[in-house]
Amino acid sequence: MRNFAILLCITVLLILSGCASKTVKKPILPQQQLKNLQQQTLASRLPVPVQGVNRSQLTDTWGAARSHGRRHEGIDIMAEKGTKVYSTTNGVVASLKDNNLGGKVIWIIGPAGSWHYYAHLSKHKRGLEEGNIVRKGDLIGYVGNTGNARHTHPHLHYGLYLSGKGRGAVNPYPYLK
Repeated sequence: MRNFAILLCITVLLILSGCASKTVKKPILPQQQLKNLQQQTLASRLPVPVQGVNRSQLTDTWGAARSHGRRHEGIDIMAEKGTKVYSTTNGVVASLKDNNLGGKVIWIIGPAGSWHYYAHLSKHKRGLEEGNIVRKGDLIGYVGNTGNARHTHPHLHYGLYLSGKGRGAVNPYPYLK
């Protein structure tokens, strides 16, 4: 009887520990593609990522004051909610996690280790997943006003970072102009 009780306790503990631990599946990024991208040069001129918006319609919003003493690290491209958003470059989808400021966002690792940030999306392209390889011009999402833009007009916030995810922000306006 005592052995049965010990065995029962161990079984219950194993079951409970299995229920309590949450396996977090990390995306598998294609290492060879990332290596190839690292060796490429970032183009000095990128396409405007929002369907139907041409270069003459862009306004440089880089550095504008934001809440809590922040400065704007990107360019806002105004468009109707649901307007298609395209990748500005070849790359790998690194993250699709939402955040408080950007709302529904996409991070893409591009040439020369550049990170491209698409924020305030209404939704991602159906089937888009972390680890997917994208080409310049591929549909990735749709304009929205999520995150801290929920009380503003729909737009795409496009950011460009040259020193890693969220590090080394540069003004994307000259690249799009």
